[in-house]
Amino acid sequence: MKVRVGKEGLFAFASDEHQVNAPITSGSFDEDRKSVELTVDATKMQVLDPPSRRDKVQANMLGPQVLDVEKYPTISFHSTGVIEAASPTEGSAPKIWTIKGDLMLHGQTHQITVSTERLDANRFTGSAPVKQTAFGITPIRVAAGAVRVRDEVDITFDIILK
Repeated sequence: MKVRVGKEGLFAFASDEHQVNAPITSGSFDEDRKSVELTVDATKMQVLDPPSRRDKVQANMLGPQVLDVEKYPTISFHSTGVIEAASPTEGSAPKIWTIKGDLMLHGQTHQITVSTERLDANRFTGSAPVKQTAFGITPIRVAAGAVRVRDEVDITFDIILK
């Protein structure tokens, strides 16, 4: 999974957006029950910024200001419902799914909606927006707020089932 962290503010042009790799450490999919579960080890998330800025951004992300991985080392998602779009051709598996579920992040659990496309029997892609403030995370601000991290981050994924 990848997380894209945007920027905003008067001097946003002078800062960078961040890409973060969030490897899935475990998960399951039960097609009959329409159930999905995923777990990410937050301590293994990696900022993909250029090396000159990567260490500082990585430390901020994992530290007490943002993810606080010492207190909250795990991020998890458990589906609570799946809405299937019509099949593109009669008899084929649905390609577009909307998955509702509970995301546990930063010690809090809230429902999110995930848009998913099934590319074949074993591959899914999709995305979900997540507001940091909904999970008790205050987006980082610098220069008295002239540059700040956007509250909403975009999570994207490309998953191949084993």
